[in-house]
Amino acid sequence: MIDSSPVEAGTDKYMVPALERGLRLLQEFGRGNDTLGAPELARRLKMPRATVFRILNTLEALGFLRRVEGGNDYRLGLSVLRLGFEFLSSLDLTELGQPLIARLCDEIRVPSNIVVRDGRSIVYVAKVTPPTPLVSSVRVGTRLPAHATAFGRVLLGDLSLPELRELYPEERLAVHSPNTPRTVLELFDLVEADRQRGYVFAEGFYESSICTIAAAVRDRSGRIVAALGATITGTRIDPERAAELVSRVAAAADELSGLLDYRPVADVLSLPDHLQRGRHE
Repeated sequence: MIDSSPVEAGTDKYMVPALERGLRLLQEFGRGNDTLGAPELARRLKMPRATVFRILNTLEALGFLRRVEGGNDYRLGLSVLRLGFEFLSSLDLTELGQPLIARLCDEIRVPSNIVVRDGRSIVYVAKVTPPTPLVSSVRVGTRLPAHATAFGRVLLGDLSLPELRELYPEERLAVHSPNTPRTVLELFDLVEADRQRGYVFAEGFYESSICTIAAAVRDRSGRIVAALGATITGTRIDPERAAELVSRVAAAADELSGLLDYRPVADVLSLPDHLQRGRHE
């Protein structure tokens, strides 16, 4: 999990205000906010427009932003991309996991992914796709809401109900599909069932035409640090095929956990009855 917790109380005296403002400005860019201008950024950040202009000029000069051709708006520049790739390549789980999901994808012939949690979002950090004419909108760097996705349910698996309530203090959760849990208690019940099962098998949970199978990746401390899984186009999967996919995804997640020095107390994978029948018939 990427640590997105706020700065601890008492440490703000060591912060550099100009740097903080620049980084907060960069964080405004993202999915749904590809381009932003100085007036909008000044409004969002509650900063004087002159200050925002100076920050924008500095970030543009360093390559972190670039001006949209023919306009006054900005979008993220290549320096951000380079930093992102350097970060991903520095993560043990992506360096160790990339060959595993490549092998998994080759075996099951469906897109295979490694996903981490950043606060209330999930972020795809590694992805391998088999040769196909279909183009997925999900790529490395894509962010999706954790509470509304199968990968997110895996990545929330370590949190207690009070911890989930702290992460989602609102009374009603944002709905992204008919399957999205409406309350924290509904989300907790789903996450708890997934944790006891040892994996997530979700048909049409976030997108109606996508099935997702995912399992937790843990490090030496036992914490969930990533979710490894596969996404399959289609609304229903044959039970025998589903049992095979669950087994292979869980095995790959366990292997990556082992490479991260995780040593489980017990190795139990409990398939539901209909998948058990599909595996043995």
